[in-house]
Amino acid sequence: MGRLVVISGMAVGKKRAGNLIAPLFLCVALAACNGQSTDGLGQGGEAIESFTAEQIYGRAEYELNRRKYERAADYFAEVERLYPYSEWAKRAVIMQAFSFHKDKDYEQSRSAAQRYIDFYPADEDAAYAQYLLALSYYDQIDDVGRDQGLTFQALQALRTVIENYPESEYARSAILKFDLAFDHLASKEMEIGRYYLKREHYTSAINRFRVVVEDFQTTTHTAEALHRLVESYLSLGLTDEAQTAGAILGYNFQSTDWYQDSYRLLTKQGLEPRVLGTNWLSSVYRQMIQGKWL
Repeated sequence: MGRLVVISGMAVGKKRAGNLIAPLFLCVALAACNGQSTDGLGQGGEAIESFTAEQIYGRAEYELNRRKYERAADYFAEVERLYPYSEWAKRAVIMQAFSFHKDKDYEQSRSAAQRYIDFYPADEDAAYAQYLLALSYYDQIDDVGRDQGLTFQALQALRTVIENYPESEYARSAILKFDLAFDHLASKEMEIGRYYLKREHYTSAINRFRVVVEDFQTTTHTAEALHRLVESYLSLGLTDEAQTAGAILGYNFQSTDWYQDSYRLLTKQGLEPRVLGTNWLSSVYRQMIQGKWL
C-alpha cells in the first residue's frame, strides 16, 4: 500500500487515492440509478454477501465522508470478513483502525491497528498502523490528576514508531507527542509534590520533586521542582540541600522567576546558592558540570 494521506478527512494510500475513491462514486451512482436508499447496500434488502469487495469498500468510504465512523468501520470489517485474502481486505484493516479512532473507539482502533501490524509487518503502511496504535493511547491522556497508565503505554507505543520507523513521515510527530507525554508524567509528579508541600508533608514532597529532577530533567517542570526542593529543605532545616538545589537552579535557570524566588528565600536566612555536602543533589551538580545532565 502506498503512503497514507488524508483526503476529505480520510487516511488513504497516496499512490492509489483515485482507486480508493472510485468505488465510492460507483456505489452512489448505482444507488441513484436503482432508486435504492443510501442507508444501506443493495436494493430490497439484498445480503451484503452479494456485493463485491470493491462495492462494500466504496460504501465504507461513503460513510466515512459522511462522518458516520462506526458504520464505516462496520463496512470495512465486512470487507475483511468476506474477502479476507484480497487487497481490499488489507486496505480495510487499516481503514478500520482509522475509522474507530475517528469514532473515539480507541480499544477497537488499537485492535485493528495491531492486526495490521501482525499480518503485514513489512508493509509500508505498518508505520501508520503503529502510529495509529500509539495515538489510541495518546489521545486518551486526560488531565494530570488521572491514572498515568495510559501515558506510559502511549510513551512505549510512540517510542516504537520512533525507533522502528525513523524515516517515516510519522516519526517527527511521534517525537513531539512523546515529549508532551513525558512532560505529562512530570506534571503528575509535580501535582502530587505540591499537594504534599501545601500540607507540610515535606519528606513526601521532596520524594516527588526528586523524581522530576532525576528522571524528567528535560521537561518544562525542572526549574519549579528545584525551587520546591529549596522550599522543602529550608522548611526541614536542611540548609546544605537547600543551598545545593539553589545552586543547580542558578546554574541552569538563572533567568527564571523560580531562581529569583529561591534566591530570596535563601538570602533571607543568610544563605546563598552553593554546593555543599555529599547529598544526592551535590551528585547531580557534579554530573551536570561534567556535561552528563541536562
